[in-house]
Formats: sequence, structure tokens, C-alpha cells
Amino acid sequence: MNHPQPSDEDLFARVKRHDKKAFNLLYDRYWEVVYKKSFSYLRDTESCMGIVNDIFVNIWEKRDVLNIITFKNYLTSAARYRVYNSIKASSTSPVKYVGDYENLDSLSIVYNNAETDFEVSELSSDLDKLLNELPARCKEIFLLSRVSQLTNAEIADRLSISKRAVENQISLAVKFLKPHFKRYPMVILVAKLVLWHVKI
Repeated sequence: MNHPQPSDEDLFARVKRHDKKAFNLLYDRYWEVVYKKSFSYLRDTESCMGIVNDIFVNIWEKRDVLNIITFKNYLTSAARYRVYNSIKASSTSPVKYVGDYENLDSLSIVYNNAETDFEVSELSSDLDKLLNELPARCKEIFLLSRVSQLTNAEIADRLSISKRAVENQISLAVKFLKPHFKRYPMVILVAKLVLWHVKI
């Protein structure tokens, strides 16, 4: 008879009680998740195994103070953080930090390819989630404006609503989305995807 596997929460609770066996079970369960997440960006086995080791050593050393609610989510976030730091440390390209999000089109930004791929992926994932939180009509109008590049008048005509209603919905979307991207101090303009993500 197979015994049910202990949950992540149970295992981590045991880790906090200094249970090395529970820690090893979590490691066996998730080391590959961290490795694959890191490898998708870095493509370097040694660096990725180093990230795996660093994350799990950190968890063990700080087990008394860590408050991990969802273990897999914590590991994924930790992997992204370390990948970002690894890319930043190895980058030889100058980086321009952007404070004025209204005038991004006028800036000339030099970028590192690996860093760019990472930023595009993160921005894309975050924006997709945020757009799904908008009311359906607001999301539709925002996408018609920023993705389909329709004018406000064209959107109004297509949806049989007033131009003012279109402007109001775009304004609402912008106000909702913009604060969430303040956590990105570095914005890389390299693809249409990024351009319409940040041109808000």
C-alpha cells in the first residue's frame, strides 16, 4: 500500500524544526524545477547548478526566519532573482535606468541580449496576468489600442461607443497597469511586445 507523500507545507514545517530528512525530500522534489528555470535563461549547467545549490543552502541556513507560504512559488522567484543577478554581473553592456515612463520612445537604450530575453519574458508574463484582471471591455479596448494600433476613433466606430468612452477605458487601463511596472527599473526596448507593454 502506497503512503501519501507529505505536502510541501508539512515538509517545510519539519525543516523549520531542523529535520534534514525533510529538507532532502524538498530538495529531491524541486531541484530540477530550479535548474530548468535557470537554464532556460542562462544555458550554462555549472551556473545553474550553482543557483540550485545557493537557493537550497540559503533555505537551510535561514530556515528559522523564512516564512514560505508556497514552496514552489518561492523557489521560482528565487531562481529568477539569481538569474537576473547572474546576467547583470556578467553583462558588459552599459545600462540606462529609466525613471520617466512617459518618454520611453525618445530614449536610446543599449542592451545585452541575455538580459533582454529575461526582461521580455518577465514583462510579458506580468502583463498577461494584469490584463486578465481588467474588466473585459476595458481589456478589449486597451488591446485594440496598443496591440492592433487602432485610433480611438476607429475603436469607437468598431465597438459602437463614443470616442470619450474609449479614452476613459484606456485611461483606466493605464492607471491600473502603470504602478505594477515600477518594479522594473530597467526597461529594454527591443521588440514590439516590449514597446506596447511599456508605452502606456
